[in-house]
Amino acid sequence: MTATLLVFVLLLIIRVPIALILGIISLVYIFASGQTLLLNNLPQQLFSGVQSFSLLAIPLFMLAGELMNATGITIKLIEFARKGVGHFKGGLAYVNIVANMFLASIIGSATAQTAMMSKIMVPEMEKAGYKREFAAATTASAALLGPIIPPSMLFIIYAVGASVSVNDMFMAGVLPGILLAFSFILLIMFLGIKNNYPKSEKAPTKEVLNAFFTILPALLVPASIILGTMSGIFTATESAAVACVVAILVGKVFYNGLNLKKIPEILGNATIATAVVTLLMSTASMFGWILAFERIPQILVELISGVSSNPLVFLLLINIFLLITGIFLDELAVMIVLLPILIPLVHNYGIDPVHFGVVLCLNATIGLLTPPVGAGLFIASSVGEVKMEKLIRAIVPFIFVSLAVLILVTYLPFLTTWLPSVMKD
Repeated sequence: MTATLLVFVLLLIIRVPIALILGIISLVYIFASGQTLLLNNLPQQLFSGVQSFSLLAIPLFMLAGELMNATGITIKLIEFARKGVGHFKGGLAYVNIVANMFLASIIGSATAQTAMMSKIMVPEMEKAGYKREFAAATTASAALLGPIIPPSMLFIIYAVGASVSVNDMFMAGVLPGILLAFSFILLIMFLGIKNNYPKSEKAPTKEVLNAFFTILPALLVPASIILGTMSGIFTATESAAVACVVAILVGKVFYNGLNLKKIPEILGNATIATAVVTLLMSTASMFGWILAFERIPQILVELISGVSSNPLVFLLLINIFLLITGIFLDELAVMIVLLPILIPLVHNYGIDPVHFGVVLCLNATIGLLTPPVGAGLFIASSVGEVKMEKLIRAIVPFIFVSLAVLILVTYLPFLTTWLPSVMKD
């Protein structure tokens, strides 16, 4: 197992894609340990890693997001946010947060939102008088809402790996997502007063109402997802398919922005994004099988149980461990690599797996902002054309606010369990 660990660290250092790393080190272990008979079961393990009906929601949600972008709905959502809250001090920063809340219910990926919104909001905020590094920091931080507010690709993957309901995970993320957004708004309010941030002219009420009525059809997409799953009319996977149909109808009927010639490109983008995720899940399944063969989860259960039997202490230790891990791995890798190790610990300590799932996802996404190698930092720095050292200084307050929300979500379980329990009653 030592040789496997060394190869794992080496491949991480030279930045080999995590999906390939998991496959390579699984093979290294098999040959280094002489357990070559395990090769007979490898194809089955690779296949079983993606053999779940719930995972069908991932390509469908990605397709829905691509359809929304192609029809120009994203720009309309941002314009509505600008007219609604842009006149406050620090208004464009509020617009950034609110627009990311809208997009979170469509895209569900922090890295995708960071790239998209950095391209749109950073130049606009700089033009309005904000420092470019603050604009990039606000954008990258607001993108954390993507994996927390449903639908969320991370929630789907966790639900499958932890054998919990995808619907419960979606409902569990609503309150923490709102809390995180509200916390960012309070921070911007404080910074706006302190630094005298600019504000735009207040839009006439008529314009605000017109912008609202313009985006109403666009809101049918997230509404169909959330209301459908909350009411039990259809599952999360079925809601993803419904969202695709609604996105096509809205884009064609209300906005006339869906060019049929772009359909192959839209399908291609969704397919490539799905292939990346499913390859990672497939090789992670193989890696988890190797860990189970070596009894690594059981050993960790015994080790951590020896430190403390208190679930609150366990959650503190896991939070510290996940925040450190998130510095080196992106949120998807953290989720898939650590899930088979952590789930036995969660059951051993009697922690609600739905509650832990939100804690794990929030931890993994905060890691996107932590230097030196947070993926969100690199994307915001590159797309927003900001020097990394300036971006890191600007993003520190947002990291502290995110950590405060993480502590609240960790030690106030009702924030994640109340809404799912209400929906079941």
